[in-house]
This record gives sequence, structure tokens and C-alpha cells, in this order.
Amino acid sequence: MEPFVSLFGPIDAILAPYIAYVLLALLLVNMFARVLEFRQHQQQAESGDWKNLTRHPLRVGTNFLLVVGSFYYLTVHQHGGLVFAALFLGVFVTDLFEFESRQVEVRRGVDLDRPKGAIAASVLALLYISYQTLFFIIAPVWNGIV
Repeated sequence: MEPFVSLFGPIDAILAPYIAYVLLALLLVNMFARVLEFRQHQQQAESGDWKNLTRHPLRVGTNFLLVVGSFYYLTVHQHGGLVFAALFLGVFVTDLFEFESRQVEVRRGVDLDRPKGAIAASVLALLYISYQTLFFIIAPVWNGIV
């Protein structure tokens, strides 16, 4: 067990035991928001104006909360937080490039392609945070083998 260092005082007492679950829930909401944003882009693409594309506020908000949450997770659990922060920063950067590619597709007049890179990065981050939060389910079998 890692030694617990409280950097944020009362916030750590309230949030630290549940931060991984909060990140898991936020990541699931973020993935749902990604679907909503893609539908929004499809509707906006029908106009043909590539400057008309906008980011969905739910996805932007969950991205912000996940970046801040991953850095907070880094202060609570150093190893798990570092890995998740790196994975989610990959999702964040991928989102920036995926949005630009949607604008290029609308400008060229081709059909919009799904944001495959952001989806893959999100699934990878989801797998890791699920492993961190739900390990207790497979812990008896894992400890029996290892």
C-alpha cells in the first residue's frame, strides 16, 4: 500500500478514496459526449460551412474535468495517476487533431469519418481506469495465480 500524503487537506479526505470511480464515470460520460458531438458534426456538416463546426460543450467540460482529475489522481496514487494522466492526455491531444480533421473533411466535401483515434485512445484509458477501479473483482483469482 502506498503511503498517503495529503496535499489538499479536506479535499483529500473526501475525494481521494473515490477519485478512480469518479474518473471512470467521467470517462464514460466523455465517451457518450463524443457520440453526441459526432452527431452534431454530421448535422453541421450538411451546411457545408467548415467554420460552422463547433465542439460539444459536454465533451469539452468532461475533457477539462478529466485532465484536472487525472492530475489530482496523480497526487493521490502516483503510479496509477501517472499512467492514467498520460493516457488521458493522449486522448486530449487526439481530440484536438480529430476536430481539425472534421473541419478538413467538411471543407473538402467528403463524408465525415468517425473519430477513430480518439475512440481508440478513450477505450485504452477506459480499460486502464477500469482495471484500477474494478480490480477487486478479479483479485481473488489473480492472487491465487500470482
